[in-house]
Amino acid sequence: MADIKKYPTPMLDVLEDGPWPSFISGIKNLRDNHPDERINNVTNGLLGQLEHSYETKMGYWKGGTISVFGYGGGIIPRFSEVGDKFPESREFHTLRVQPTPGNYYTTDMMRKLADSWEKWGSGLQTFHGQTGNIMFIGADNDSFQHFFDEINDYGWDLGGAGPCVRTAMSCVGAARCEQSCANEHAVHRHLVNNFTDDVHRPALPYKFKFKVSGCPNDCQNAIERADFAVIGTWRDHKKINQDHWKAFVADKGVEYVMDNVISRCHSKSLSLGEDNSLIADESNCVRSMHCMNVVPKAISPGDDKGVTILCGGKRTLKIGDLMGTVLVPFMKLETAEDYEQIVELAEEIIDFWAENGLEHERTGEMIERIGLVNFLEGIGVDPDPNMIAQPRNVSYVRTDGWDEAAEEWFNRKREEKAAS
Repeated sequence: MADIKKYPTPMLDVLEDGPWPSFISGIKNLRDNHPDERINNVTNGLLGQLEHSYETKMGYWKGGTISVFGYGGGIIPRFSEVGDKFPESREFHTLRVQPTPGNYYTTDMMRKLADSWEKWGSGLQTFHGQTGNIMFIGADNDSFQHFFDEINDYGWDLGGAGPCVRTAMSCVGAARCEQSCANEHAVHRHLVNNFTDDVHRPALPYKFKFKVSGCPNDCQNAIERADFAVIGTWRDHKKINQDHWKAFVADKGVEYVMDNVISRCHSKSLSLGEDNSLIADESNCVRSMHCMNVVPKAISPGDDKGVTILCGGKRTLKIGDLMGTVLVPFMKLETAEDYEQIVELAEEIIDFWAENGLEHERTGEMIERIGLVNFLEGIGVDPDPNMIAQPRNVSYVRTDGWDEAAEEWFNRKREEKAAS
């Protein structure tokens, strides 16, 4: 451990108070206890600049352009505007590294990454950033290429940064979750493998995100965060084990079950039978998953499983938050051709958006601007009644009797007028 002159941090020290772990404590631990003097110095400079930012209520990081050889993105450049005051952290770039599907790691993988980052970077890591990437925070100009080369040699790749296809994300999946309705990791890998060039070489109007959730619980928040969301679902009746259900009712009591399961069904499609059996109106079920989450042994997804694909979800940018719009209500994933069909649809969407999207415009904003009908025509998808913005509030009715109904209405109005 180096004997360094520490920058005073009275304001940051306050953040270590309270019951919760503090990121300040983690940075101080690297400054005070790491055996590498380089890491002691760089984290000391970081703490000094952060304290200065708290004092002045201003940020002092500016961007720029840096990248590893052959790539156009994947690194977030950070140059300090107060580098003369805190020279140890004058350059503090962040490298985004793609995670594994479902965020599965072995301890050996994580040790290798940590060793490489302590060798070339600051030692600060985030598993994971909001983008889903592993974030390696704090590299200087002389080290980031060496770090990438080293981790790339044993199998890791940079994620997306800038106007490109961003790092994909998928939930933990069937290995740990009984609600899974699809092979989330296979979908993830098919998409990532196909769009690797679009991740590394930014050439789009703005960012494009893939996220895969294995059931309607949507643990990846794909519907509200992904330009292309793949959600596992089923199209037959959910399965009900009445023995487990009645045991649950007997254990919790009818009042508890009514208050916490039946009355909380979003579509009011559940009721109790006279013998305390569960009665489900499948025609009204909207797959909110609440009943399955509360009583997973008694209620589970059906057997006819597949995925729903939505497009255009995003957080606030130009026109506010948008939820994804349903493009494919249901698709089976049983053969290699089925997975290729998902990839081909994604290619059509990205190509159309790249051609017609405005600069700094997400796919959802483009759809709002040009209209869903024009978008569907552009990507070659037929309209479907499930493509609605407000589920259960938009009526789709038969039109083959409209002329007769209109004639009856006009006749009734004429009779009312004559009578008055």
